Amino acid sequence: MAQYSALVAVMIDAARKAARGLARDFGEAQALQVSRKGVADFVSKADLAAEQTIFETLSKARPKFGFVMEERGEVEGADNSNRWIVDPLDGTTNFLHGIAHFAISIALERDRQPFAGVVYNPATDELFWAEKGEGAWLNDRRIRVSGRRDLSECLFATGLPFAGLEGRERALEEARRVLEVTAGIRRFGSAALDLAFVAAGRYDAYWERGLNPWDVAAGAVLVREAGGLISEIEGGRNFLTAGSILAANGEIYDAAKNLISA
Repeated sequence: MAQYSALVAVMIDAARKAARGLARDFGEAQALQVSRKGVADFVSKADLAAEQTIFETLSKARPKFGFVMEERGEVEGADNSNRWIVDPLDGTTNFLHGIAHFAISIALERDRQPFAGVVYNPATDELFWAEKGEGAWLNDRRIRVSGRRDLSECLFATGLPFAGLEGRERALEEARRVLEVTAGIRRFGSAALDLAFVAAGRYDAYWERGLNPWDVAAGAVLVREAGGLISEIEGGRNFLTAGSILAANGEIYDAAKNLISA
């Protein structure tokens, strides 16, 4: 049975507490009070309540750590080395439509590098977690990226810009190139779970542009600890802040980068 550290235990505790409210509201989207935040970007009561639960739980456990949160924004802490990066509900549109593909994403950033991550889907009770040097896990099972080498056998995942957002034509062109040489593309609507699925070997690669740190920080730890490679799409290292990300198994990483960034 997997044994996780006190740090990861705190993160899992926060995720599970927040998940109780999400599980209660899931499937009752029509009853939620939903406010429009932007083009195809919604915030629900459940989203805000989950973030508050995570904030309170983590603040109590590690009172000096700062935060970067999707709704609350940045909260400075007394500890300059450690801060939490939190998305309380990644896949909000899926959640609001009753689709059981959404997740709570919690990462610890240490010295501006992702150090530990938890991605939890309350609808399926799949808990992905990882910590630097300790491997990546799905519940109590160790996970690894796939070992596929032939692009024609590989399954990719991505996200496509919603109506009104920049980059749609570029994303469609990238998808066209990928579709020509791979086994297919999945677009399931949660960056955190896309990265977790790469870590678990379900996808062989994932790429997307226009992302925020809270979308990818936890999943990046999972991919790295599962033996995968992760970078900006063009290969740079600043994927947390650059807004683009590519994650893949090491066998196809270079081919995927060359294909998508062509």
